[in-house]
Amino acid sequence: MATMARKRLLIHTLFLFLLPIVVAWFGFGTASAIALVLMMLAWRWLIVLSGILAPEKTPPVVLESIAVSHFVEKARWCLDRLGIDYVERQNAATLGAYFTGRSVPQLRVRTGIVQSIIGNSPEILRFLWGNYSVSMADTVDFLEPTEDRLALEKRLDQYGRFLQVCLYHHVLNDRQLTLGIWGVNNPEIPAWQRPILRLLFPVLAVLVRRSFRINEAHYSKAVLFIDELLADIDTQLADGRASILGGDTVNYTDITFAAFSALWMQPEGYGGGKAELCRIDRDQMPSMMRADIERWVEDHPKATTFVERMYAEHR
Repeated sequence: MATMARKRLLIHTLFLFLLPIVVAWFGFGTASAIALVLMMLAWRWLIVLSGILAPEKTPPVVLESIAVSHFVEKARWCLDRLGIDYVERQNAATLGAYFTGRSVPQLRVRTGIVQSIIGNSPEILRFLWGNYSVSMADTVDFLEPTEDRLALEKRLDQYGRFLQVCLYHHVLNDRQLTLGIWGVNNPEIPAWQRPILRLLFPVLAVLVRRSFRINEAHYSKAVLFIDELLADIDTQLADGRASILGGDTVNYTDITFAAFSALWMQPEGYGGGKAELCRIDRDQMPSMMRADIERWVEDHPKATTFVERMYAEHR
């Protein structure tokens, strides 16, 4: 749905919630209440009609994002690699997930007056493969969802989720650091969202702890999984191959691994220039987080070198 139409529907929804208060405040009778309901229905119909008769001019492809997200980076990187003309709209981290149920990344694709919304990075990549495989020919081959790639992607997505557990385990007690990661200093985020992040931080921190199960046991489980995956990838890369699954060309699983690992490695180029204000310098990190990262770099040199090479040569 176009941005203007969504704003109109939001205003309509707010008035809808206020309607019972208006009726009670002014003591309207049944006839007046029915008239108000009919007015609200007519208003809703006019909003729908305006979207059909005078559709808003919006970009054909929009990526809804939060700057720091490694899942967003996976989708963003693939869009950039394809050379697709798209607009990225950044929002504050956590607000959308916990107050509107909207996770990122989301890809909004407009065709005429119809707008399709694709969520989750694997589904976005499947859409890109299906939608552009004919028009872009060989350019889109790196997105082909083979059986081996899908199996590795599933494991990498678990790696991405466990990285979130590790990150929050280390930073959530530091209010300013966490707010910075969430984008409170990022001018690309709507100005009204930034003070709300500060105001609601205690609530958001509790929600993050519960939804990601931030505790010692789950953190230990996450670290074990990450260590095992990095060790496996280190072994696979030992023969000098260009891609984790073998072959001379990179594919979307290589991009996925690099994008996810960049969350803790923070290489130059992370976010394609769109996450600079959300990056954490190594010396800003909590000591235990820094210790985890330094151990991963030392224990898995081929995997970490691969990520650095991916960003240097392919990002």
